[in-house]
Amino acid sequence: QAQLVESGGGLVQAGGSLRLSCATSGRAFSTNVMGWFRQAPGKEREFVAAIRWSGTLTAYADSVKGRFTISRDNVKNTVYLQMNSLKPEDTAAYYCAATSRYLSTAGMYTDALYEYWGQGTQVTVSS
Repeated sequence: QAQLVESGGGLVQAGGSLRLSCATSGRAFSTNVMGWFRQAPGKEREFVAAIRWSGTLTAYADSVKGRFTISRDNVKNTVYLQMNSLKPEDTAAYYCAATSRYLSTAGMYTDALYEYWGQGTQVTVSS
């Protein structure tokens, strides 16, 4: 069973930064896309960012463009989400996801297409 383990969440003031990490472990699987989603209390889970495991293609939600950066380390099998200029509305549980499917750019935004999920890490931004 492939496992995704997130870390790096916490409490930060508005305008601050956090870096989330997601490491893969367990049964080896061929990763094509890894992504980050988030879910705030009372809201549906939403796409944040995703990255192809090969090449340079990335995708971002409009709400985080210019503030968040997704990157990967293929040797460590880890994906990162650098979050700058955080806002109170960024407060949510952040989930790492991975898929062995080759997704189109549009598919990268769709949570149902990801097979593997982490347990989530809480990010709280105070005003």
